[in-house]
Amino acid sequence: MATLLVHFVYLCLSNYVVIMDKVDLVNIDEKGKPHGVQKIVPFLWFDKQAEEAVKFYSLIFKKSGIGDVTRYGKEGYEVHGMEEGTVMTVDFEIEGQKFVALNGGPVFKFNEAISFQVLCETQDEVDYYWEKLSEGGDRKAQQCGWLKDRYGVSWQIVPKALIKMIQDKDIKKSQKAVKAMLQMQKIDIETLRQAYEENMTLGE
Repeated sequence: MATLLVHFVYLCLSNYVVIMDKVDLVNIDEKGKPHGVQKIVPFLWFDKQAEEAVKFYSLIFKKSGIGDVTRYGKEGYEVHGMEEGTVMTVDFEIEGQKFVALNGGPVFKFNEAISFQVLCETQDEVDYYWEKLSEGGDRKAQQCGWLKDRYGVSWQIVPKALIKMIQDKDIKKSQKAVKAMLQMQKIDIETLRQAYEENMTLGE
C-alpha cells in the first residue's frame, strides 16, 4: 500500500505541474479581481467518481467552477490499473475554496476524521445544503449537523447562530444549546434558540 501511495504522489505531482501551468491558484472575488494566493488546496481521493463528484458539488454550490482535467497515461499502469485516457484529477472551486479531486481507485476511503463545514445564515440555507448534500448519502451518519454525501465525504451544515450560542460566556445558556444540538440530525435554529433562551424564560 505504501508503494502504491508513493507512486500516486509521483504521478499526481508530475501531472499537477500541468494544472499549475494552466490555472493560477489566485482566488478571484465576485468582481473578477485577484485577492491572494491559496496556499493549501484540499486533495480528495475518490475511487473512479472524481469527475462525477465535482459536477455534483458544482450544481449544489452556486459560486463554483470546474477547471482543468488531467488524464492517466501509460506510466504506472501496473500499479494503478487505470486505462490510458481515464480521468486522473479534476481541479475545481466552490465558494472561493479550491480543491483537486483524484481518481485513485478503491484503496483509501473517506471518513469523519475530515469534514467540510458549510456556514449558513438562515434556516432556509441550512435546509438547502442539507437536502442537496445528503441526497444518496448514508442516513445513519447524520448527527449534530453532520452528514455524509453519496461519495462518503463528510459535511457539517452549521448555522452561524449555533456558533454564537455555543461561544456565549453564559455557560448555562451555551450548554443548553449544546444539549439541544446533540439531539438533532439537521440543525434547527428555532429549536436551538428556544433551548438557549429557556433559562431567561424560567427566570433563572
